[in-house]
This record gives sequence, C-alpha cells and structure tokens, in this order.
Amino acid sequence: MSSKQYFNEVAREWDSIRESFYSEAVREKALRLAAVAAGGLAVDVGSGSGFITEGLVQRGVKVIAVDRSEAMLSEMRKKFADRDEIDYRVGEAEDLPVEDEVANYVFANMLLHHVESPTRVIGEMARVLKPGGRLVFTDLDEHDLKELQEQHHDRWPGFKREAIKRWLTEADLRNVVVESTGESCCAETVCVGGVKGLSIFIASGEK
Repeated sequence: MSSKQYFNEVAREWDSIRESFYSEAVREKALRLAAVAAGGLAVDVGSGSGFITEGLVQRGVKVIAVDRSEAMLSEMRKKFADRDEIDYRVGEAEDLPVEDEVANYVFANMLLHHVESPTRVIGEMARVLKPGGRLVFTDLDEHDLKELQEQHHDRWPGFKREAIKRWLTEADLRNVVVESTGESCCAETVCVGGVKGLSIFIASGEK
C-alpha cells in the first residue's frame, strides 16, 4: 500500500488519529516561529485534513492547501465549509501546483518522512516562497521503529537534524534553524510500537 492509499483510507478518522500522535502545541510552535501575521498567504504542503490550515485561518491568513489525497481534501472541505479563504489543490509535494514566489509562508507538518525525495520537496517549498518569506516544517528525528514504515507506510525513518540544516541551506535559504519542538510523536497513552517519546524537530529558513 502506498502512503496515498493509506491516507485515503484513514481520512475520515484522521483528526482523532492525529490527536493520538502529537498535540496542537506542535502547530503553535510552527506558527510562532514563522511570525505569522494577518493578511498573508501561506501554502500548507501535505495539508491532510487541515491541522496547520486551521491555525492559519484563525490568524487571518489565506491558505493554499495542497495534498495528494483527494479524500483528505474532501474531509478538509467539510470541516471548513464556512470559510472562503482556502484554495484546495490536489498535487504532489515534489511538484507543487503553486506558482513561483507567491507565498509569505510555507508549512509542512510531519510530511517529509512520507515523500520519495525530501530535498526536492524542500526545493519546491522554497520555490513558491516570496523573497523574505519563511518556510517552516516539522518532522521526526531519526529513529529505528520499523512499525512506522509498516503501519503508516513511511518512506524515511525520521531524519538527522544536520542533514535537514544542510538541505535548507542548499535550497538557498538563510537564517536556518533546526531544533527540538520539545514535543514527542506519541501521546502518553497511545504510542506506535509501544515506544514513547519519538522526538519532533522543527526546521525553518528564510528566502
């Protein structure tokens, strides 16, 4: 099963599944690091059912939500049926259906470990940023839990922070920061493989 098939299958339950893996504190740290301000435009890459988008529209930001899963975007449309500031687009993270240099912010939450080419995705996210715009994403630190690949069809077992910093720098981003969120992948009572405390990092850079 591909990750697209997996997310299409779990789309209706994804919000509750997500809550068992990481908290809204991860989103708040990402939005704070980006210094999000009302009136801007953000691209939410791998938007899923709208975890990051929800925080953005609450702050007065327009959003282009991109996801490869039609089912996820369908659930997202239902959730935000009363909002008109979201542009939903089906597409791949490696080839974003977004014009060059249009976004003030680009976000990706727990996406990178699902893609074939993380460096290409980072390059695409940098491409759609305006000069002075900020890219922020979260993901897992490197781990050895094969269960994540088996159960959730992850492509990568997390990442070394040094590699992430290098990739952001190679994408011509400046003021690169890669640090711990202080949060873990699993809630206290529900953890993949019975293991607690898979650490989540946050990475950012400016164009």
